[in-house]
Amino acid sequence: MTFTSHISLLFQVFFVAFAATIPAFLASIDADAHIVEFDEFLQKRAENALQASLRAYNPDPEAVTENFNKQVGEALKGGNETRRNLRADSCMATNPIDRCWRCDPDWANNRKRLARCARGFGHHTTGGKDGRYYVVTDPSDDNVEEPKPGTLRHAVIQEEPLWIIFERNMVIRLKQELLINNDKTIDGRGAEVHIAYGAGLTIQFVQNIIIHNIKVHHIVPRSGGMIRDSVLHVGLRTRSDGDGISIFSASHIWIDHVSLSKCTDGLIDAIMASTAITVSNCKFNNHNEVMLLGANDGHTEDTIMQVTVAFNRFGKGLVQRMPRCRWGFFHVVNNDYAQWKMYAIGGSAHPTIISQGNRFKAAPNQFTKEVTKRDYAEKSEWMGWQWRSEGDKFLNGAFFVESGPPLKNSPFTGKNKIQFKPGSYAGRLTRYAGALKCKEGQGC
Repeated sequence: MTFTSHISLLFQVFFVAFAATIPAFLASIDADAHIVEFDEFLQKRAENALQASLRAYNPDPEAVTENFNKQVGEALKGGNETRRNLRADSCMATNPIDRCWRCDPDWANNRKRLARCARGFGHHTTGGKDGRYYVVTDPSDDNVEEPKPGTLRHAVIQEEPLWIIFERNMVIRLKQELLINNDKTIDGRGAEVHIAYGAGLTIQFVQNIIIHNIKVHHIVPRSGGMIRDSVLHVGLRTRSDGDGISIFSASHIWIDHVSLSKCTDGLIDAIMASTAITVSNCKFNNHNEVMLLGANDGHTEDTIMQVTVAFNRFGKGLVQRMPRCRWGFFHVVNNDYAQWKMYAIGGSAHPTIISQGNRFKAAPNQFTKEVTKRDYAEKSEWMGWQWRSEGDKFLNGAFFVESGPPLKNSPFTGKNKIQFKPGSYAGRLTRYAGALKCKEGQGC
C-alpha cells in the first residue's frame, strides 16, 4: 500500500467513526448555539453543516501549510506568475492574498475577483461569487423577524448566493445577532461600514461565507427572541454573548481585512466542528479574549478544526487568546504581535500549533514574556503536543516554548529556503491589515 492510499484509508475510517457521532453532536449543541427550540429545520441544517465540515477537513494539513509558505515566498520575490496576475508591477500589496486583487484599479467592477484570493485552510471559500449583487441601502435593523428589503439583515437571510455591497458609509446597530445564510459575501469596499453598538455576526450551521473590509466594534449582548435566519425559518434565540464574529458548526469561512475591537466577549470565536477557516489581514485592538478556536475540552468534534491565521496585526490593548486553540490544527503565520498583557498563543486538549514567521514583541512586564500558554495539563502531557516555532522573530525578551515532534519538512533548510519568509518580514506583510479605504478608479 502506498503512503497516499494509507492516508486515504485512515481518513475514511476517521470519517465513518466521526459521522456516527452526529446524534450525540446534535443533542449537545442547544445551549451553546443559543437555540431555544431545536426544531426540524435546524436539526436538518445542523446535520448538513457537520457533514459539510467533515468533507472540508483536509487529512494532510501539512501540505496546506507548505503551499501557503510557497505562495508567501512567490509574492515577496515578485515572481513572473504574480506579475501576470497583477497587471501592475509597482503594486505595494506585499502578501499573496492582497496581490491577488488589490492592485486592480477597476476592482469596483471586478469585485468577484476577490473570490479567487483566499489562501490557507479557507482557500476554497468563494462566498456569493455565483450569485447577484445585493446593495445595502438602509442601515436600520428595526425588524429581526421580517427584515426590511435593502437592509443587511434582509440580504444575509436569502437562500440564494449573494455578493452584498453597500451604497454608502453607514453604522449598523444590530438589534439582535445577525444570522448569516449560506453562500454570502459581505464586501465593504468603497464604503466605511461599521457593525457597532449592538449585536454581532453569527455564522451558524452554514458554509461558504466571506466577510471583507468592514469594522466590527463595541458589540454587546442582546436579549434574544424570535430572529429570522432564513426566508424559510424564524426561531427563538437565547441571549447572545457579545462576540464580534461567532462561527458555530460552519465551514469554508474567510474573514479578511476586518478591523475588530472592544467587544463584550470574543472578537472572533470558532467552535463546534467548524473548519476550513482563514482569518487574514485583520487588525485587532483593545480587547481581552481575542480569538477562541474550540470552546470546550470536552468537544472532541473540534478535532477536525483547521484554521489559518495569517498577515494579521495584533495591536495595542490586547490581553490574551491570539488565538487560544483546542483539538485541531492551527497555522499561525506572518502575524505581527505587539505587547500582549498575558500571553499571545495558548491552548488545551492537545492542539497542533505551527507558528511560522511571526514577529512577537513582548511588553516590558517581566512576567508576560512567554508567547505560549498551556492549560489543564501537566508538563508530562503537553510536551507531546506539537507546538513548533520556525522563523519567528522575538523582541524585548519574548520567547516561545516548543513541544512535540519537529516539523518533517522545515521551510528553512536546503532547497526550500526561499519559500517562506521569517518574522523580520511580518511588518511588511501586515502593513495594510484592517479595513482598507478603497476608492473607485484606484488600486485599493
